[in-house]
Amino acid sequence: MNSRPSYRELDRKLEEARQATSAKRVRFVDPDTVYADLLELDFLIDALEVALPRILQEISPNGYRGQRPPQRSYEKPILNCELYAFGWDSRVFGCPMYLKFSIKAGYLWIVSLHQDRN
Repeated sequence: MNSRPSYRELDRKLEEARQATSAKRVRFVDPDTVYADLLELDFLIDALEVALPRILQEISPNGYRGQRPPQRSYEKPILNCELYAFGWDSRVFGCPMYLKFSIKAGYLWIVSLHQDRN
């Protein structure tokens, strides 16, 4: 079994995501899908900008749910970038959540953010 990504690599990716968020460098691959998923949770997209730093602090490398090695994106804005997926029990949302993202050129690209469907 491929051991990539390691705990350390995942920790680094989460830190990159936190740094991008602090710098307000956040993008959505498909905003309408993310917005719809957040509305199902009665969570307004405007609240996400404020909550995202807290959300990312809740996630640890132990919650990694992605492939080993990481899957590559086929979406145009992040074509061939590695995807990192995490599941965790969110205090911000009050339920188990799922986040899939990529980092490209210092930007956090959110692919999925929704209630965990597992």
